[in-house]
This record gives sequence, structure tokens and C-alpha cells, in this order.
Amino acid sequence: MATEGGGKEMNEIKTQFTTREGLYKLLPHSEYSRPNRVPFNSQGSNPVRVSFVNLNDQSGNGDRLCFNVGRELYFYIYKGVRKAADLSKPIDKRIYKGTQPTCHDFNHLTATAESVSLLVGFSAGQVQLIDPIKKETSKLFNEEVKSL
Repeated sequence: MATEGGGKEMNEIKTQFTTREGLYKLLPHSEYSRPNRVPFNSQGSNPVRVSFVNLNDQSGNGDRLCFNVGRELYFYIYKGVRKAADLSKPIDKRIYKGTQPTCHDFNHLTATAESVSLLVGFSAGQVQLIDPIKKETSKLFNEEVKSL
């Protein structure tokens, strides 16, 4: 049923609406499946770092992505900017209790499809060498500073 005077049609599809409970909003899959949505905190920000590595594997998905959110570190297959990564299925996820990751980088020279070295720096000064594919911790440097 159309209204007179150029009003909107009744069959319009809404992407958001408000109720007593709050605002409901249609979200894209990549934003909806984002792990542990961290609320915005204007007093102190949690730095997010992203590292990439290409493993040159035969499947065609050789790119890997590592990023940190707060005290959590995630490792995923990266399929490019046109195809969203499935954020509900990380290859490796680590949660640290004592300190938080502030930086990380892959060793591009030794990276293979079976193993990759990731160096992670923490807010209290520790440095950890891990392999997110094998899901093992190789070395922890400066561990006398504080425990992870």
C-alpha cells in the first residue's frame, strides 16, 4: 500500500532498528565473527599489530596473518582482501595473563608450510619465540622480568 505525498513504501528492508533492549544492526560476517569484541576505551588503548608471512605452500593459500587484540594473539590463513578470513577458526590462539603482546614478526627466511617462527614482544619486556603451526613454544627470553 503506497502512501500519498512521496512517503516510503511499507516493504522497505531495514538494516537496523531500536527497541527497549537496545540497537539491533545488520553486520557483515567479518565484523560479526570478530573474536572477543573489545569495547572501546578512550583512557588507555590496546595497540593492535598485524604481521604477514607467505609460506609458499602447494594449496595456493600460502599467506598467513597474525594479529593481537589486548592479551590475545591470533594466527589465521589469509585469503586476500576480497575474501574474508573465517575468524571463528584460528590456526592458533594464545591468551596471556601477566602481560600483553605489543609487537610480533615472522622470520620470513626460515618459513615453510610445516613450520614458521614468530617472535613476540610483551609489555613487560619478555620476548618469546613460538611456532603457531606446530603450536609450540620454543624459547622465552627475559623471563626473569615477569611470568607470562
